[in-house]
Amino acid sequence: MLPWKRAFGPLAALLLAVSVATTAPAVAATPTSTPTPTATSSTVSSGWNNYSCKPSAAHPRPVVLVHGTFGNSVDNWLGLAPYLVNRGYCVFSLDYGQLPGVPFFNGLGPIDKSAGQLSAYVDRVLAATGAPKADIVGHSQGGMMPRHYLKFLGGAQKVNALVGLAPDNHGTSLLGLTKLLPYFPGVEDLLTENTPGLADQIAGSAFLTKLNAGGDTVPGVKYTVISTRYDQVVTPYRSQFLSGPDVRNVLIQDLCAVDISEHVSIGLIDRIAFHEVANALDPGRATPTTCASVIG
Repeated sequence: MLPWKRAFGPLAALLLAVSVATTAPAVAATPTSTPTPTATSSTVSSGWNNYSCKPSAAHPRPVVLVHGTFGNSVDNWLGLAPYLVNRGYCVFSLDYGQLPGVPFFNGLGPIDKSAGQLSAYVDRVLAATGAPKADIVGHSQGGMMPRHYLKFLGGAQKVNALVGLAPDNHGTSLLGLTKLLPYFPGVEDLLTENTPGLADQIAGSAFLTKLNAGGDTVPGVKYTVISTRYDQVVTPYRSQFLSGPDVRNVLIQDLCAVDISEHVSIGLIDRIAFHEVANALDPGRATPTTCASVIG
């Protein structure tokens, strides 16, 4: 991938962050609640978010999909959700981190509050399906935020596995662009006030320092991180990896050297990464992931 192409994504992300920060109202103290999952209040797309779905003996846990920053419960999962539904999983997705007056773009609110929304949503999914535990698959912020739920909100008792696609587990500098913030007086405060979900993801933030203190993982949960060396948003890509028991860190190019997915496409369209997600959800039936997995 050409260097200018690798820099374009982070630059666009930073410009979009500043644009949202300058137009969005301050986040409310109480985040928007996740709707109660019913046929009338949740979008059913290609078989997912179907609250009458009951997990099978082969796949006994529902899968909760957690979108990334600026994402939403549908657009982020137009590839992976049908992929899992077609393999017999009950699949659900939520919107979280909404800011008042900012439609469509989610994941911008304080991440600890977003984790509270995830907690409530998992409870509702478990109640609807009758399953004792769920599996979580998240992209970008959505692969990192659930760790707060697992560590601080009792999620470890309700979650079997967390699979992160390009998660910013230890933060990001957006290729160093966020280091420019101190040179623009007021911009960092504006981001913190109006888009705290972005500020929380900057490497070294108070949120990430608390999240990673005492170890990356909690007992009883299986962790999988799936990364790409061409990630231009969460950099360096190895900062996505976790340390601890029951952790598997996967670099997608180790499985298929010609896979050129970057930060966005690994979560949206990369069927090689999707195959690794399926392996992580059902390790007892895992099959080798290769370049041929794109047609699997």
